[in-house]
Amino acid sequence: MKPLKNRFSITLDEDIASKIKEMAEEDDRSFSQYINMVLREWIKNSEQTK
Repeated sequence: MKPLKNRFSITLDEDIASKIKEMAEEDDRSFSQYINMVLREWIKNSEQTK
């Protein structure tokens, strides 16, 4: 069974959105998948430094 997903609407600065799109394409991921991956890693690292 796939994990449940929630839909959110966020606003990003144009330069940030462009860079994320570029990085996602280089990693052969969708924009959303890439953001999920980056945030998951950031949360993991943040929890380890506490």
